[in-house]
Amino acid sequence: MKNPFSSTRIFLGEMVGELQKATWPTRTELRDSTVVVIVAAVILGAFTAISDFSLISFVDLFTRLVS
Repeated sequence: MKNPFSSTRIFLGEMVGELQKATWPTRTELRDSTVVVIVAAVILGAFTAISDFSLISFVDLFTRLVS
């Protein structure tokens, strides 16, 4: 059976090596990406709210006409 401490040490060493190879975004890229995500979330939320309100109104109108 392998030594768990040795395996953990090897894993952490490889992880640090991979993280050093990664390219990290600049402050400007990070800010721009954050703005895009926030705007997209607001647009999607507004679309969902409008769709939900429209469907509720349609179902309410339809049930009033039927009954």
